[in-house]
Amino acid sequence: MMAEATESGRTGPARTAQMRDAAPERYAVIRRVTLVGTAVDLILAVGKIVGGFAAHSQSLVADGVHSLSDLVTDLLVLFAAKHARAKPDAEHPYGHERIETAATVALGVVLLVISAGIAFDAFRRLFHPEQLAIPAWWAMAVAAVSVGCKEGVYHYSMRAAKRYRSKLLEANAWHARSDAASSIVVIIGVGGTLLGLGYLDAIAAVIVAWMIGKMGFRLARQSLEELIDTGLDPEQVESIRAALMEVDGVRDLHMLRTRQMGPKSLVDAHILIDDPKLSVFEGHQISETARARLIRKFQDIEDVTVHIDPEDDEEVAQGRHLGLRGEVEARLRTAWADVPEAGAIRRITLHYLDGRIEIEIELPLELALGSDSPEPIRQRFERAARQNPDVSRVRILFG
Repeated sequence: MMAEATESGRTGPARTAQMRDAAPERYAVIRRVTLVGTAVDLILAVGKIVGGFAAHSQSLVADGVHSLSDLVTDLLVLFAAKHARAKPDAEHPYGHERIETAATVALGVVLLVISAGIAFDAFRRLFHPEQLAIPAWWAMAVAAVSVGCKEGVYHYSMRAAKRYRSKLLEANAWHARSDAASSIVVIIGVGGTLLGLGYLDAIAAVIVAWMIGKMGFRLARQSLEELIDTGLDPEQVESIRAALMEVDGVRDLHMLRTRQMGPKSLVDAHILIDDPKLSVFEGHQISETARARLIRKFQDIEDVTVHIDPEDDEEVAQGRHLGLRGEVEARLRTAWADVPEAGAIRRITLHYLDGRIEIEIELPLELALGSDSPEPIRQRFERAARQNPDVSRVRILFG
């Protein structure tokens, strides 16, 4: 479920400015965390690969290659974090956060390639039993040290990922945990081989390859979904819908669209208001209230675009053919050329409803007081307006 914001007073621009001001700090933390992980990965990769060859443990060598792959992903994290923090510009008005997303796709592909290579070598050895060797017992000790180190890197990275809402850093943290899990598999494989199951070490290498491949596929798939603007989870969308429906004046909504862009979520919605004849000012106030409510309530949402609908444009007739004020008013004044009161019109209000136009005309109160009845005035305007089939009704207001 999408996390709710704790600072209820923040507005969209304020939060955006806050996030941009925090970008250097965010990058510095991601860089520091990644460099710590890089140092650990380098030491473990060399130790496990050298120890694996020395102990004749294929699964430990595979686990070392996994740690070596972490170095590649660490470099991807550093590159993406550096460039994704750039501010929006003319060519990238929404920012550069999707550099992180693209880098995560690359990270997933790297893991899939490594997984395929490890699995191929392990299967080759399984079908050539003479190539199987019995590993030394201390291979398990090397793997156990790796478990402790990588689990520590996971927690260190995950804390920073949650604090700074970095999916790329979170992915790298899970990559570290997958390395710890693969080391546990190595311990099981080596232990089984020492008990007389000579093929178990190669099988453990296959399992490690499967774990790496699964992680790579998941990361690549999720990031590709973000790149093609896949919507948020249905539960998150329903929470957003419920929050919008709580806004005073909102009767319904449709075309609720969501997407993810790096650490932030973006929302578009069409809101159907209770009274289709509200003023532009009040409609704007409702839209701004709806926008602010989502940004306050959901921590991940940075921007919301609200479109106000006076009626459900998915069900009623469309009025795009009706034209705008200049064209409509020109036709009306031509039709009212013979109406004596037309020269006294103070304001004409147009209501585009159900594929036609309702006309409201404001006239001076003196015209009504100087007449036996205002009804003939309305009839004259209405009779003349009937020449335009797009007009559904004419109302006269005196004031």
